[in-house]
Amino acid sequence: MQQYSFFQQRDSREEVNNIDALGGTLHSYLSPVQVNQVKRAYYYAEQAHEGQRRRSGEPYVTHPLAVAGILADMHMDHQSLMAAMLHDVIEDTSISKAALEEQFGDAVADLVDGVSKLTRMEDQTRAEAQAENFQKMALAMAKDIRVILVKLADRLHNMRTLGVLKPEKRRRIAKETLDMYAPIAQRLGMHNIRVEFEDLGFATLNPMRSTRIQAAVKAARGNRTEIIQQIEESIEACLEREGHEAAVVGREKHLYSIYQKMRGKKKSFSEIMDIYAFRIVVDSVDTCYRVLGCIHSLYKPVPGQFKDYIAIPKSNGYQSLHTVLFGMHGVPIEIQIRTQEMEEMANHGIAAHWLYKTNEGQPLNGSHTRARQWLQGLLEMQQRAGDSLEFIESVKIDLFPDEVYVFSPKGKIMELPQGSTAVDFAYAVHTDVGNSCVASRINRRLAPLSEKLQSGQTIEIITSSGAQPNPAWLNFVVTGKARTNIRHFLKNQLTNESVALGRRLLDKALAELNSSIDQLSEQQKELLLSDTGMQTFNEVLEDIGLGNRVSFLTAHQLLAETDEDGNTSHPEHSGHSPLVIRGSEGFQVNFARCCYPIPGDPIVGFISSERGIVVHTDNCHNSQDFRNNPERSVPLRWDDTLEGEFSVELKVELEKSRGIIAVLATKINSLDANIEKIDVEEEGPRLNSVNVVVGVHSRIHLARIMKHLRRVKEVVKVTRAKH
Repeated sequence: MQQYSFFQQRDSREEVNNIDALGGTLHSYLSPVQVNQVKRAYYYAEQAHEGQRRRSGEPYVTHPLAVAGILADMHMDHQSLMAAMLHDVIEDTSISKAALEEQFGDAVADLVDGVSKLTRMEDQTRAEAQAENFQKMALAMAKDIRVILVKLADRLHNMRTLGVLKPEKRRRIAKETLDMYAPIAQRLGMHNIRVEFEDLGFATLNPMRSTRIQAAVKAARGNRTEIIQQIEESIEACLEREGHEAAVVGREKHLYSIYQKMRGKKKSFSEIMDIYAFRIVVDSVDTCYRVLGCIHSLYKPVPGQFKDYIAIPKSNGYQSLHTVLFGMHGVPIEIQIRTQEMEEMANHGIAAHWLYKTNEGQPLNGSHTRARQWLQGLLEMQQRAGDSLEFIESVKIDLFPDEVYVFSPKGKIMELPQGSTAVDFAYAVHTDVGNSCVASRINRRLAPLSEKLQSGQTIEIITSSGAQPNPAWLNFVVTGKARTNIRHFLKNQLTNESVALGRRLLDKALAELNSSIDQLSEQQKELLLSDTGMQTFNEVLEDIGLGNRVSFLTAHQLLAETDEDGNTSHPEHSGHSPLVIRGSEGFQVNFARCCYPIPGDPIVGFISSERGIVVHTDNCHNSQDFRNNPERSVPLRWDDTLEGEFSVELKVELEKSRGIIAVLATKINSLDANIEKIDVEEEGPRLNSVNVVVGVHSRIHLARIMKHLRRVKEVVKVTRAKH
């Protein structure tokens, strides 16, 4: 284990001055013992990174020192600062986590390990490596949220010093920052860091646009000075008359925010800059509402533009009163009213009132509770996600900046991303509620599950014990939790269906060899698993059900016997018996769209990779091709008691006539058949050809529909379509 002496003479006086300057900041809120521990971590990092330099040519230790400085400005605890000093030691030097534990304790070592990247595997793409690193960090965050604060500070200093890197790497880091780290900072309420991330990322990805907007803002600021001063003076005079002590400051829009509004809302620069924004900071919540009344008496409020984030805080803990006013000469004025504590919370998020500054017995405040709930949600998504890329996709979906606030029937407020539906709400309540929901009531009226929710609505979820998630829900859900749980359920369902189908296919193949699965010995199964490299017999059955393995060949492998000379022999084949289609096979039996087989048709199956069995009619031209591959073709027959609706395509040739399509649709619907698709093709000046896909129960039902269609006088011919 590598050891270091912490008090050796150092060569660089500049670095000593830097750590001494940081020490001055730390003494303002940490104890002398804690300050010495932070300095000790710095000296350790200095020697660990000895000889290493940044791309700019500076000693590498200047980077962890700067990261610690960012955290010190937020008044973070000494363990976070020690982790900041050491955050690259495991990744970039030969020092292990165990060595850090011995020197600085488990908490600091865990923080450093949480921020450290995993070693990239040779066959991993960059996206996979990034996803796995984030997944590792998310698990560490769930245990100790300070991990993400150290990481955000690390990323912020890297963004500030991007200029020395190659253009391609600069753009990649900036894009990753805008995609992931800026939204995370927003989710944790850390406004100042988010704004700097966005402006630095914008300047890197769009340097020309950033420069032009910056110049335009500077020019506009000079033209606006007089109006801003007039508005500020009138607000201050109004507050003074009412006896309120408050600080009134003008708010500057940051560059990336202006760019996003210009691009997303199609607004011109002048439209955005014509809005004057002010923040009023007061001493108490009660004063916030009194000041609001005072401001509304000074200028007329814009209807529908008042938002009370004090009564209902945002999901990241942000609290404030927002209102928009008609100012002098019709100038729109945006006002935010908040307390000093809310101001700190808005700028620094969860770092504003850090949990570790308080006694352990004190309860979590609102922002920390929300942050931990979010991290708990991340942990649940990580457990259910199929891989790291799916997990990071779910996290990105979940990092929405805007929320809607809805109520449960018992009056509980639920925060959901903009665009959420009743299904998102159901999964937010509980995974089991989401999995079993069948309908919803919005404000006591029945509503589709796909309807987007609006703030203030009361949502009631109707569940059923036999219900299960619908794959179509993935088209409209927006929360990561809902998407991850639906996918997880469908994957398990697909696995179960594949195993069941594989069992039936293998049993059928074994029956043709005068055997069955129940008659197989454990030794035969073990030999097959050894040959295939699989862990369980169910994996073999799933592979057969998915079409990746041929049941006939697997049956022969299982029953193969070796004689004394080493030759393999097989039991006698007993002839082919068709597999029965019962209609309950789920995703692993699919009906071909080239011939649309329905109950009563002679059918044959083809085993397709990932789609299970694809059913064709016996006379379909595609099924003729499959017969040339007997290992993948399966004889099938319909179950005698089969019920359900099956699609079939009809070709109707008819004379052109006004309203004839409506006549056909009415006729088909009257015969208890559902129209799924209808296409019209012009075949000549007097004739049209209509291809219509209808849902039928059997060949008898189909014959009745065709018979009634032929009675329509404009219809020339009705046939079953063949492609």
